[in-house]
Amino acid sequence: MRAVVYRSFGERPEVEDRPEPALPAHGVLIRVEATGLCRSDWHGWVGHDPDIRLPHVPGHEFAGVVAAAGTGVRHWRIGDRVTAPFISACGTCAACSAGEEQVCLRQTQPGFTHDGSFAELVSVDHADVNLVRLPDALDFTAAAGLGCRVATAYRAVRVHAAVREGDWVAVHGCGGVGLSAVMVARTLGARVVAIDVSPDALAMATSLGADAVIDARDETDVGAAVRDLTGGGAHASLDAFGSEASCAASIESLRWRGRHVQVGLLPSAVGNPRVPMSRVVWLELAILGSHGMAARDYAGLLTQVESGEIRADLLVTGTMPLAEAPSALMAMADSPWAGARVILPQE
Repeated sequence: MRAVVYRSFGERPEVEDRPEPALPAHGVLIRVEATGLCRSDWHGWVGHDPDIRLPHVPGHEFAGVVAAAGTGVRHWRIGDRVTAPFISACGTCAACSAGEEQVCLRQTQPGFTHDGSFAELVSVDHADVNLVRLPDALDFTAAAGLGCRVATAYRAVRVHAAVREGDWVAVHGCGGVGLSAVMVARTLGARVVAIDVSPDALAMATSLGADAVIDARDETDVGAAVRDLTGGGAHASLDAFGSEASCAASIESLRWRGRHVQVGLLPSAVGNPRVPMSRVVWLELAILGSHGMAARDYAGLLTQVESGEIRADLLVTGTMPLAEAPSALMAMADSPWAGARVILPQE
C-alpha cells in the first residue's frame, strides 16, 4: 500500500510502498477514503511525541470503509462506512469500565503509537469499542474531521466548558478545533469571541457564527480585550491552539468562576507553560483538560451533523492527494491555512 513515511524527525517525509498493517484479532483494517491534516500530526513529525517510533506513518483523524475484520469482531462487517476517535480504547480498564474511554489507561492512537492514516489502509484495535458508523448521506471528506477536531470541540464545549445559553465563550485559535468550537457553542445559544493571528481564520470564524473577533497581532493584552468585549470576561474560554501565550490569554479572558479548557497540545518537549495561577485563585477559576470523545458519545454529534446544525463540511477548505501530503505537513508551522485540509489517499 502507499503511505506517507518519515524516517527522521523534522526531515522531509516521502510517499512509499509499505506492507499492509497487521489485522488485530479484535480490530479492523479501514480503507482510508479521507484523512485530516492536524497540528498534532506536525507535533509528531518534529519529535514532540515520545510514543512515536521511526520509521513512522502519521495521521489520526480519518473516515473510510471496513476492508477486513478480525475474528473477534462482532458488530462490524466489510463495507461498513466508519470513523473512529483518535483514541483507541481497550474497553476493559478502570477508565473504560467507568465510561471514560477517551482517557483509557491502555489506549493506542493511530498515527502516534503505531502507523496512522496517511495511507491507503489503517488499523483500529478493539473495533467493537472504537468504531462509529457514519450516516450514508455524510461524505467521507466532511466525516474525516469527526475523529478529532469536531468531536474534540463538541465534548470540550458541552461537557468541560459546560456552556449555556447566553454565555460568552472565548475561542483562542481558529484552526479546525477552534472553528468547530465556534459552531458548537453557537448551537447552544452562546455568544462567541474568536481570537487568532490570521485574518482568513477570523473571517471563517465570523462566517460560522462568531459574534466578535480579535486579531491577536493587534493586541498587547488579549485577555483584557476579551474582558472589554464581554463586559467583564468570558464564562468559558478554550485554548484550541496550544502555546504558553494562548493558554495564559485564555485564563486571563475569564470572569469570576469562569472555566478554562485546554484543548490544544502543550507538549513537555517544548517546556511547561507558566500559568497565571494568582488569577485562578483570586477568581476561583476552573482549569480543565479535554482529550477527544469516546465512540459511545458520538450519537448527539452525528444527529446535529445530519440536521445541519453543525456543518462539518464548511470546515474543509481544500483536499489533496497523498503525494502532496508531505509538503503540506512540513508547511504547517510557517504557512498555516484557514480551515481544514483533507488528504484523499485513494486518489
